[in-house]
Amino acid sequence: MELQKYKRYFKTGPGEYGEGDVFMGVRMGQVFALAKEFADMDLAGIGELLDERFHEPRAGAMRIMATQARDKRTPDRQRQALYELYLRRHDRINDWDLVDLGAWDVVGRWLVDKPRSVLDELARSSNMWERRTAILATMAFIRIAQLDDTFRIAELLLGDDQDLIHKAVGWALRAAGDSDRDRLRAFLDRHAATMPRTNLRYALEHFDDPERAHYMGLRKAVTP
Repeated sequence: MELQKYKRYFKTGPGEYGEGDVFMGVRMGQVFALAKEFADMDLAGIGELLDERFHEPRAGAMRIMATQARDKRTPDRQRQALYELYLRRHDRINDWDLVDLGAWDVVGRWLVDKPRSVLDELARSSNMWERRTAILATMAFIRIAQLDDTFRIAELLLGDDQDLIHKAVGWALRAAGDSDRDRLRAFLDRHAATMPRTNLRYALEHFDDPERAHYMGLRKAVTP
C-alpha cells in the first residue's frame, strides 16, 4: 500500500513528471531517522546513496547533505564540496522532494556571501528540477532580507510551463512578501495579469481578502 501511495504521490506513471522513479515503499520518517543516525557520512558514502536506483536512499542522501550544510560546525570546505556535489549530480536529484530537501540548505546557504549567477543558469535550464532548485535556493537569502535574487529568478520563471515550478515560484514570492510586502505588490502590479494562476494564488496567500481579490481580478481580466 505504501508503495502504491508513493507512486501516485510522486507521479511516476507514463508521461508524468516522476516517470521512471522507483520506490521501495519505505516511510520517509524511517528514511529521515536513518539519515539522522548517519548525519556525519562522508562524501563518498553520500555519492553512493545518490547512485542508488531507488528514491528513498537518494532522499536520505539529500537529508544528510542538508543537515551537514546547516550545521555551524561543518567547515567551509565541506559545505563547498556538498554544494558542488549537488550541482554535479543533479541528474540524481530528479523529483520535487529531493530538490526541496537540499536546494535551500546546500545551494542557497553556500551562495549567501558569494556571486549567484549560477542560479540564473539553473533557471534557464531545460531540466525542470534545476529550475526548481534556482528559485528555492533563494529562500536562504529571504531569511536575511536579501530579496533581489528571488524577484529576479521569479521573473525568469514566469513563463514556465510546469505546475511544480509555478508552485515553487509562488512560495518564494509569498516568503519575500512577508519580508517586504510593498516590493511584492510592485512585482504583482507588473505581472499579476499574465503570471500563471497557481503562481499568483500561492504568492497571495498572506494578503487580506480584498487585496487578493484585486490581484486575482487582474488575472481574470486577461484570461481567454
